[in-house]
Amino acid sequence: MQRNERICRWRINAWRWGLLAALIVFWEAGSRLGLIDAFFFSSPTEILSTAVVKWRSGQLWRDVAYTASATLLGFVSGTVTGSLLGLLLWFSRKVTLVAEPWMVVLNALPKLALAPVLVIWFGIGFSSKVVLAFLMTVIVAAMSAYGGVQSVDPALETLMTSLGARRWQTFTRLVVPAAMPSIITGLRVNIALAMAGAIVGEFIASDRGLGRMIVYAGTTFDLKLVWVGVVVLSIVSVLMYAGVVLLEKLLLRRWMARRPE
Repeated sequence: MQRNERICRWRINAWRWGLLAALIVFWEAGSRLGLIDAFFFSSPTEILSTAVVKWRSGQLWRDVAYTASATLLGFVSGTVTGSLLGLLLWFSRKVTLVAEPWMVVLNALPKLALAPVLVIWFGIGFSSKVVLAFLMTVIVAAMSAYGGVQSVDPALETLMTSLGARRWQTFTRLVVPAAMPSIITGLRVNIALAMAGAIVGEFIASDRGLGRMIVYAGTTFDLKLVWVGVVVLSIVSVLMYAGVVLLEKLLLRRWMARRPE
């Protein structure tokens, strides 16, 4: 059974990488043969050569580091803050009733529309990108944590209270463990939102970053550099998502190991 699963997984991976290789070959051949417009779509070899030049000059890795740092800082701060807020709502039913509609409204608010305002408030530097990434993630994390809190069995709360457990003990030993799966599964959504926030902030106004590079290249009609920014940004996004998925698996495995039978 395990052997068949390994073979199936190998075939799936082979198809995935094969489709990527076929796309690159078709793209390169189409550009060279004139089947696609090389000015608008460039070619993989041209994109790679441009990326190498920018990397050797130091510009590309500085932009990657800038965008990745803003994304990760906004992701971590927003996720931690939102999760804590969502968990703490368990302590007060009245506060929850007041805060819940506000959470729904803030979650529905198109926070990317606030990017120009945030740039004016915090400047075109690093801070505005982190704040926008934070705002993109904090409400989602809070709602994920609050959803986990709502899944706690009231009968277990009553049981712990009857056994003499204090409110803080019930919170740490019952509520938080029960909400952890909801918090952890929300990480995948938040990393994508944090990346979107950082990039949009760079689109509006920035002195560096992959978003700024794409906008600058577009205004100067340097479409090869635009494609470099898009491809590198895609690679960074995939790596971050893969890292979050790995973190999610590790946290869930650790949580399941500590969960009482």
